This record gives sequence, C-alpha cells and structure tokens, in this order.
Amino acid sequence: MRVFIVSGLSGSGKTIALNALEDAGLYCVDNLPPGLLATVVDNLAARPAAGFEDLALGIDARAGYEELQQLETVMAEIESRGHEVRLIFLQAEEAVLIKRYSETRRKHPLTHGGLPLVEAIRREREMLSEVAALADLSIDTSHLTLHELNRLIQQRIDPDGEALALSVLIQSFGFKHGVPLDSDFVFDLRCLPNPYWEPSLRPHTGRDAPVIAFLERYPEVNEMYQTLRDLLERWIPQFQACNRSYVTVSIGCTGGRHRSVFMVEQLATHLRKRFGNMIAVKHREL
Repeated sequence: MRVFIVSGLSGSGKTIALNALEDAGLYCVDNLPPGLLATVVDNLAARPAAGFEDLALGIDARAGYEELQQLETVMAEIESRGHEVRLIFLQAEEAVLIKRYSETRRKHPLTHGGLPLVEAIRREREMLSEVAALADLSIDTSHLTLHELNRLIQQRIDPDGEALALSVLIQSFGFKHGVPLDSDFVFDLRCLPNPYWEPSLRPHTGRDAPVIAFLERYPEVNEMYQTLRDLLERWIPQFQACNRSYVTVSIGCTGGRHRSVFMVEQLATHLRKRFGNMIAVKHREL
C-alpha cells in the first residue's frame, strides 16, 4: 500500500492537495494525530476488499507539537510493515499566507488564543519545521492557483500507481519575485545576455522563436546549457539509485520570462529523450 502523508502550513493549500488525491482515487483522511496514523493504515490495509490500495492522510499544526514529534517514528513503523510512505509538505511565503487569510476571512488555527495572525504563521512554521525536514516532496504554492496546484499534485505523485523511480521538476522563475521555497537546486542565469533589453523581444518569452534565436547567438548561453545538461544527466541516475522520489530544479533569471524559460525548455526537451515522463516542467512567472 502507498501512503501519502500530506502536511503543511495553514493556508498553503493542504485541503486542495488532499482533494486532488481524492479525485485521483485515493482514500483520504484529514486532521489525524500522528499517533493514530499507523492504526488507521493497519485497519485499512486489513480490508483489501474495500479497495483501499492507496491512502492520503492529512496532518498539521492542529495536532500539537508533542504529537508532531512522533511523526518520524510513526513513518518508520508504517514502512516496517511493508508500506511505501511519502510525505508531501506544502508551504508559502508569509505575505501570501496573510493575503489568503484576509481574503477568506477564516481564522488561523493558532490565533484562537489571541495571537496576531503574523505571529501565528511564524509559530506554525516553527512548529512544522521538523515535519518539513522529513518531506519527500516540498511544494511552494505562493504563485500557484488552485487549479495549478491540483494539476501539479496529480502530475508529481503519479496517482495511477504506475510508479516512477523519480519525479524531476525543472522550473523557471524570476529572482525579483523570490526564489521558490521548494527548490532542491537553484541555478542563476542572470550572468547571461538578457533579451529584455531588446525592445522588440520584451513582449515575448523564452518559448518564442525570436528570443530563442537571440539567445542561441551567444556561446556562453550554449556553454551554460551544456553545463546544466551534463550535470543533470550525470546525477539524475544517482538520485534514482538512492531511491529518491522527487527532485526540484529551479532555474532563475531576473524576471523569469526569457532566459530561464528558454533554458528549462531546452533542458527538458533533451532530458525527456533519456528519462521519459519523469521530467516535468513549470514556468512560475508565465
């Protein structure tokens, strides 16, 4: 049985993620104390006729700090019984969380004691820091719509059960909008020639032929491409060999619309020829 534990900051989209998994056919239970996870898994695994093949179990700060401290031990216990356990952790920037709460007018679960919203968000992030450190897959939802998060979850966890040895997300972003919180690797392309300073190219993106032609003129662009291509080709198999499930590679330029988009598209086209559908692409600023 595959068991996905979904956790994250309040307002980061945990409920959306659980709904995406439920839509994909998983049996979902939210707001479980970590101490009960193994019991729930055992009970459902003992009823194969009911169709409980894959589970998604939601936990968050409402469980309390002491309960959260048990999570790593509980995950190991579930794995020792022959189940595959993956922890998905969702997070977002502080300003984004504040904005979401102001728009929905919902109360943060840690503000009931009179704690201001900003302090509640910071306390929750601290409470969940050890949970975040256990994550197999971390997702920064700061710049995602509900539909984009839904699609990303279904794309990366492979809910149909055709298990990928590894899921590699290569994403472009703009440094002026902040570095993605979910990055395993970050590469900076701001040293390369910038199409933005050509007025005719400014409205285009790194997917468009005029920008591609501009960047391909420069040897340093091709050298950067070869460096990143060789690095990823060399190390993706190593991540597979050590049973890593998810890797997120973030490639940034100033605005996240030209150089980084071009580089992500070039790398993905090449890497898919070797690694197939384990390579996924996201352009955050598009």
